[in-house]
Amino acid sequence: MAVENTTPNFLFTSDQLKTYTKLFYNFVISNSIYLFIIPTILSTTIHHFSAHGFNQTTITQLHKCYANDPRSFIVGLVCLSLLLLGTIYVLTTIIRRPGKVYLVDFACYKHDPSFLASTEAVRQRLETVISPESIAFCRKVMEKSGVSDNVFVYGLKDFPPKSTFDCARGEAETVIIGAVDDLLAKTGVNPRDIGMVIVNISMFNPLPSLSAMIVNRYKLREDVISYNLGGMGCSAGVIAVDLAKRLLQGQRNTYALVMSLESPTSGYYVGGDRSKLLSNCLFRMGGAALLLSNRSSDHHISKYELKHTLRTHHGADDKGYTCVRQEVDEEGKLGMTISKDLIGVAGRALKANIAALGPLVLPISEQLLFLVNNVVRKWFKIKGISPYVPDFKLAFNHFCIHTGGKAVLDEVEKNLNLTKWQMEPSRMTLYRYGNTSSSSVWYEFAYAEAKGRIQKGDCVWQIAFGSGFKCGSAVWHALRTIDPAKVDNPWSDVIHQFPIIVNN
Repeated sequence: MAVENTTPNFLFTSDQLKTYTKLFYNFVISNSIYLFIIPTILSTTIHHFSAHGFNQTTITQLHKCYANDPRSFIVGLVCLSLLLLGTIYVLTTIIRRPGKVYLVDFACYKHDPSFLASTEAVRQRLETVISPESIAFCRKVMEKSGVSDNVFVYGLKDFPPKSTFDCARGEAETVIIGAVDDLLAKTGVNPRDIGMVIVNISMFNPLPSLSAMIVNRYKLREDVISYNLGGMGCSAGVIAVDLAKRLLQGQRNTYALVMSLESPTSGYYVGGDRSKLLSNCLFRMGGAALLLSNRSSDHHISKYELKHTLRTHHGADDKGYTCVRQEVDEEGKLGMTISKDLIGVAGRALKANIAALGPLVLPISEQLLFLVNNVVRKWFKIKGISPYVPDFKLAFNHFCIHTGGKAVLDEVEKNLNLTKWQMEPSRMTLYRYGNTSSSSVWYEFAYAEAKGRIQKGDCVWQIAFGSGFKCGSAVWHALRTIDPAKVDNPWSDVIHQFPIIVNN
């Protein structure tokens, strides 16, 4: 009979030891100012003053104490100067700091069940306008896209539409009204209190603009600031947030309404160019409305605080500029070209973006490792040492990555060394909704809320890519824990079904 070994095993595996060592290193370096620097300054100051009559209060008496020991006087003076300079720095930083911007709440458009259709139904409708060879290509793309066999499509029953313009307008208005109505109901904000409206939509820009449509429908006040951003691609949602932040920091006590959406029906391609057929396979309807505030009184009712927005633009590079481009084919049919260079361009744009964002969000420990790695590789030219990729998991709790496609998500997962759990909101959003363009990062945010993952103090990183070529980041700080039982978003009724294993 075998005897069970009850001796406890206190040994760590090599991976666990590496992880714990890195966490300890990160804690020590990141908190060094509290652990070493400040205690050293304080103890040195106290020691020298106590040794030379700190209880003597007059300047004359202090002068007598240090007259015979100038070295101690210099040390004490330096310590006092450091404390004084530190105080001045903190005060000036607080004074110069831009006003805070809060996300009161956001609402993703809840798709009407009547818009749900199978991919086979989509292909059957496309058969009426494109060749069998193109249909076969679309079938292969859809099977490997990471998108569900059931997707939300506007206007499929009447496809091809008699008027593409009317169909696109109907889709845009349906999404905008659904999302904004939901947002106003959630927040209880009077539309007359909204001081600015920003709409971003790339391929459909009617006259009057969609931002003007919002002003008209909700009867916003006459001095409202209105912007309509077009042609800026899937990263435009982050760009719109950045614009709203800059406007809010220049005004007082107002709200900004940001609406991010796309109208895929306006861009259906009916030719045979495979690089243009990709958009038919991936892009689907969707949108998100956000209410931002610069009112300090809204801190207690808001969900998040906007910490950083950052954009990197690779438009000067020809490949970056042309990798996603709206143009006509040889037969004069308009479509959106998605080139084979997209993944490489997106990878370079991501690296440039995280290099710029890193100093703003990474703990000192990671910045130090990154600096040492660069010095060793570039200055000392030591071969065989790989570039150090900072661990952004130490800075962020949640990642919302634009659902540009399965290949794009794979590339980001690889570059940032993310876990399956961290990639789950992005992959499930791609699966259920497809590529909803600039609003995809908000459907992912809504997924994390519905799953009950957002805790007070968490940091959320939204990463978006767009034509031009641009990569944008938005960093949010959770002001409170989000109770999934109180969340009402497009995922709420079905969240128990996710995650789903996607084999394609």
